[in-house]
Amino acid sequence: MTAARKTVEMATLVAPHLTYHSSVVQAMAEHQAEGRLVELSATHLSEPAEFEIYVERLRAEELEDSTRPVGMVPQTTLWWVEGNGYLGRLSIRHRLTDHLLRVGGHIGYEVRPTARRRGHATAMLRASLPHAQRLGIDPALVTCDDTNIASKTVIERNGGQLENLLDGKLRYWVPTSGLSPDQRRSA
Repeated sequence: MTAARKTVEMATLVAPHLTYHSSVVQAMAEHQAEGRLVELSATHLSEPAEFEIYVERLRAEELEDSTRPVGMVPQTTLWWVEGNGYLGRLSIRHRLTDHLLRVGGHIGYEVRPTARRRGHATAMLRASLPHAQRLGIDPALVTCDDTNIASKTVIERNGGQLENLLDGKLRYWVPTSGLSPDQRRSA
């Protein structure tokens, strides 16, 4: 077994927690260095009190009665971690709006730049499917840009069945009730 494969097998999904403060801040700095927009700056979140507010907000987003911007739905955010190291994040939207049905889907994910190309996205999406099923989602809509070959592969390795291409997004339906043996072998 390769070292990268062993790391993926040791990683797990967890609810956002203060334990991962420094690692999350480092990951956000990596995303910012790539020129990607992240919801809050690494500098802002480096303050412990601000990070605590951020974690509380993420955890509250899954509650039906939480205040949220218009058009937003309840969502469960989970972090992909190994030990105290944050590797990525995943959001499961509890239901779809018209917009999410077209381009956002039920599940969105990202892996920090220094942890990419090690199988984390595939394993993270796979680990999220039972969570989605417990929320009553089956199958889950997962979308990606039509030019994002890596994400396309992640979705297909998790049993995603392409429905169509809409507005530059590939729209896949992924079963949350489990992968077939053939799908497990190819992942």
